[in-house]
Amino acid sequence: MRVAAIDCGTNSIRLLIADVKDENGHPELIDIVREMRVVRLGQGVDSTGWLAEAALDRTFAAAEEYARLIKKHKVDEIRFVATSATRDAGNRQVFVDGIRQRLGVVPEVVTGEEEAALSFRGAANATGPLTPEDRVLVVDLGGGSTECVLGTVDGVTAAKSVDVGCVRMTERYLGSNPPTDEQQRQVLQDVDEAMDSVARIVPLFQTTHLVGVAGTVTTVTARAMNLESYDPDAIHGSTMPVDSITQACKDLTAMTKQERAQLAYMHQGRVDVIGGGALVWRRVIERVVSATQGRVQSVTASEHDILDGIGLSLVR
Repeated sequence: MRVAAIDCGTNSIRLLIADVKDENGHPELIDIVREMRVVRLGQGVDSTGWLAEAALDRTFAAAEEYARLIKKHKVDEIRFVATSATRDAGNRQVFVDGIRQRLGVVPEVVTGEEEAALSFRGAANATGPLTPEDRVLVVDLGGGSTECVLGTVDGVTAAKSVDVGCVRMTERYLGSNPPTDEQQRQVLQDVDEAMDSVARIVPLFQTTHLVGVAGTVTTVTARAMNLESYDPDAIHGSTMPVDSITQACKDLTAMTKQERAQLAYMHQGRVDVIGGGALVWRRVIERVVSATQGRVQSVTASEHDILDGIGLSLVR
């Protein structure tokens, strides 16, 4: 069976084409194609409530490219999932109709909780096979929202989606790069309020392993690892001390756009929003460390995330 998973978020649209290997009821995905395009679908949505025409055009162009790849590789089943920006948009039907015309499938605008469950399924094994004692907190830090999902070897225990993400925080508060102390304070205040709401639903204190996914997290990890270029194989499953990751967050936030643009591991579509994303990630980590009274001392990055969860959801 060959599947195609598409994840369309606030900042990027990604495609995974994979063959399904299923032995003893434990399906795995064997990558054929893994692509990403930064289309910034969520441009301005936080302030206007509408998807911008230029953002839709960029997204539809990427969808047309993906449609050609899906046809070329003779995919059996497709699932297209759209997340935060589309949930928030008053004109989301324009997006739905445009994707259906180009790909022949109706994009599913999933809830934050559904998004969290898919992210957990894709990323939970980044630290290795789970034991019954493990309590893994997967944090999917996107452009418009962040999903926090705690789970075990048996699946999701609790999940909460909150409206803090790299694009939303940048557009809302960060008028300069690097941001001023006051701008940073405003972002961190929003993240604290969001994490307060997470803590009411998700028992963060139970966390034994913290796993982060998505572009902000992997870019911060590349910084912490001092990579000369972006290397997904080196990043995936890497576990680093909390202090190393939070320092990398501070480093990226403090840089100018020009300095960020010169980093070989930095995707150019993240240059203007990585500071906001790094602020969110730093505060989330600090809150988890505090909730666990310091028992969580390291952070794992996963290149497998909601995209892989979408693919696995097609396995019957």
